[in-house]
Amino acid sequence: MAENHVALLLTPEGWELLSSLPHYDPAEALSLGRSLREEGHSPALVAAALTQQRLRARAAAKFGPFAQQMLFTADGLEQATRLAVSAHHAARYAAAGVTKVADLGCGIGGDAVALAGLDLPVLAVDHDEATAALATINLMPFPHASVEYADALEIDLAERGVDAVFADPARRAEGRRISDPEQWSPALSQVLALRETVPALGVKVAPGINHTALPSDSHTQWVSVDGDVVEAAIWCGPLTPEGPGRSALVLHSGANGITAHTMADDVTDPSEPPVQVDPITSPDDLGSIIHVPDGAAIRAGLVARLCQTLSARPVGPRIGYLTSENMPDTATTPFVRSFRLTEVLPLRLKTLRARARELGVGSLEILKRGVDVSPDALRTSLRLSGQEAETWILTRVGDKAKGVVLVVEPIDSTPSTDSSSH
Repeated sequence: MAENHVALLLTPEGWELLSSLPHYDPAEALSLGRSLREEGHSPALVAAALTQQRLRARAAAKFGPFAQQMLFTADGLEQATRLAVSAHHAARYAAAGVTKVADLGCGIGGDAVALAGLDLPVLAVDHDEATAALATINLMPFPHASVEYADALEIDLAERGVDAVFADPARRAEGRRISDPEQWSPALSQVLALRETVPALGVKVAPGINHTALPSDSHTQWVSVDGDVVEAAIWCGPLTPEGPGRSALVLHSGANGITAHTMADDVTDPSEPPVQVDPITSPDDLGSIIHVPDGAAIRAGLVARLCQTLSARPVGPRIGYLTSENMPDTATTPFVRSFRLTEVLPLRLKTLRARARELGVGSLEILKRGVDVSPDALRTSLRLSGQEAETWILTRVGDKAKGVVLVVEPIDSTPSTDSSSH
């Protein structure tokens, strides 16, 4: 289906039709499709063009204005690296002084576009023919970029003059995520073996990768965008100016563009387990401030560092909520969301329902870690009605891991990675 979709749009009629479409408006989609068919365009071509119009609208969140000149599939768009993140990837290669980058498993070409945008020659490779065709279109503005439909590991990198590699192994099969790196395609060990011929290697991996799977001499960085953890990447050789270790890169969108903040762990071997900090012993030890670390910082094993900086402790065993009496300084603020604790409630539906009814709570933001509670199901059970808004943190507190609800008031405006609200 993807091949037919691409083929229809790459005809002169298809490309002209796609180029003539306005920005996607869901309210106008049906009437637009009807009018295009009445003009004589085939139903298949109209469907392909309108699908692409809708995908371009979705892609704007990842690619900005570049999305209007690119082609997508739903799966390819979902798996593509956001431009804000791929720009940081590309900057590593440019800073390392490499002369040609092979993007192995290039997908629709998101990272290759960022590399080529810095005038780096790029060889983009994908084993799926339709996907390679999309990447070819998306890289057309860059004469120093080429695309090949091939198995990534069968490319003779030396023969092609490649001195740097970015690899993005397939981590899904039949719509499911694959957690074992050796079941990825290609396997992580096969990709890492490329260092023997090309030391400048970067590998995009799942954020949940076990630290023990990381090469001891690499630097692994977890990345979040506006509170959502989007990836981890292993960097090797000349692509690691910071040296071996772990770090978090936090990107925030704002009125003046995207700001980037980095925090590194003290370890020099990323495969080492993160330092665990003893939690408070009981709810009586809770401080007046609750800090919610960014997910990238948690994945990178930076909880102990945050505890040290904030003079904080985890609220419970292996729980990524911290408690202290201190607010974060300027350097730490991007990596935590801070709340003022106002009340501690038992995690009992009867108690929570009574509170919501008595206070007239109609809007409830719920954050949770370490408890098997669905925020949506809880919200339904509470039968919310009223004008008041509250924020609750559902978690385990103390060394006995007692389930509680922390009623808090947000102090900052940074979005959370594990909250939901209505």
